Amino acid sequence: MGKRRVPDLYRAPFPLYSIKIDPKTGLVITAGGGGASKTGIKNAVHFLDLQLVGEHQYSASLLHSHDTDTRATMNLAVGDGVIAAGQDGTCCLMRFKHCTQKEGKATAKDVKVSVVSAAGNSTQQGNARRRAGKGDKGGQDGAAASGDMSDTKDETARISVTGLAEVQSDLNPQDPLQKVVRFSPDLSLLLTGGTDGYIRVWEFPSLKKKFDFKAHEGEIEDLDMSPGNKHLVTVGRDFACSVWSGNQLAMGLKWNETMPQIADKTYRYMACRFGKVEDQKDALRLYTVQIPHKRDRKPPPCYLTKWDSKSFLPMLTAPCGAEVISSLAVSDSGTFLGLGTVTGSVAIYIAFSLQKLYYVQESHGIVVTDLAFLPDSLKGVKRNIKGNNETALLSVAVDSRCQVHAVPNRRSFPVWLVLFFCGLMVVGVVLILQYLFPGFF
Repeated sequence: MGKRRVPDLYRAPFPLYSIKIDPKTGLVITAGGGGASKTGIKNAVHFLDLQLVGEHQYSASLLHSHDTDTRATMNLAVGDGVIAAGQDGTCCLMRFKHCTQKEGKATAKDVKVSVVSAAGNSTQQGNARRRAGKGDKGGQDGAAASGDMSDTKDETARISVTGLAEVQSDLNPQDPLQKVVRFSPDLSLLLTGGTDGYIRVWEFPSLKKKFDFKAHEGEIEDLDMSPGNKHLVTVGRDFACSVWSGNQLAMGLKWNETMPQIADKTYRYMACRFGKVEDQKDALRLYTVQIPHKRDRKPPPCYLTKWDSKSFLPMLTAPCGAEVISSLAVSDSGTFLGLGTVTGSVAIYIAFSLQKLYYVQESHGIVVTDLAFLPDSLKGVKRNIKGNNETALLSVAVDSRCQVHAVPNRRSFPVWLVLFFCGLMVVGVVLILQYLFPGFF
């Protein structure tokens, strides 16, 4: 399981920071860019058509490139045909759909943008073209004015992207930046976290502000919500991983309770994800990643922890290598975990045992920024995109590359064949015993 080359599925003309897969259509949505600096590197959201070639390989083609003007998209969430994109200190919502060329032009012409503040106020702006400067604010919680929400040049004209709204998701006075965005599992809520340490929650699709609260001292690293919106888990740079019921703190997690040799504040939480339990309908697990707070000459290992989702007690903790983990993903079935590292490596673990199943060292040239498993099935179309693979994981990195990491189905023998060979072995043993010990039977 050493170094080996994984061919690129797609290469963008800009650094890639996030990747998601639309569960209805199977569209691969990836985004990034060069930011506001005048380097000539564009900022865009790319829509890719993923196709299975044979039983184990994939190809991808660009369907549409949506220009995001001067703002790079750093994080994404996708739900019911809507993209929530983190751009600087705002969360930009866009609707996408398949359309003909005429429909695409009409949609771009008639775009209306709802500008929503962090306080929950909403206004409508027709034919919005340009985002206001950072100094144009409607109070501390005022919303940023809309960016260029119209469709950009599209060679195939099969995807239409229209702007819906923007909400100001981070109020850091120095350098506002949204770090994470999620839709709740039932798509009734939109949740964001940023460098100011606040969690902000809006009702979706109305974007009426539900509540916000100070979750961590310093930056929010990650968040996830359990099915039924019962528990919200947040991870911050302040060494804390917290469980919330609404905006009330329920408990703080202690991953090293059963590992007294690891002192407090030598590790910090980096990511958190809820995942299903295979073959157990209502069971749920929480997975977290812990990385060293400081790097030594001899790097200590990172750790994966599996938690019971009712008691929030650690069930299993396992080391996952000395490379610092940068991203975490969980497959739809909850069977597999995907890990990316700051050195560009990609690994797939078995969720039940936290054992490594797949590993490619330095598959990317630099930090892996996001991961996404291919869905087990698509909700909108009858199409198998996993092929004859047990699982397949997409990865993106700052090196502009998108790669697919497939684990072929392990070969297994039919039960009848196993029983047949067992029978032959029993008969063989009996014959040998009769030969060696006449009259034994």
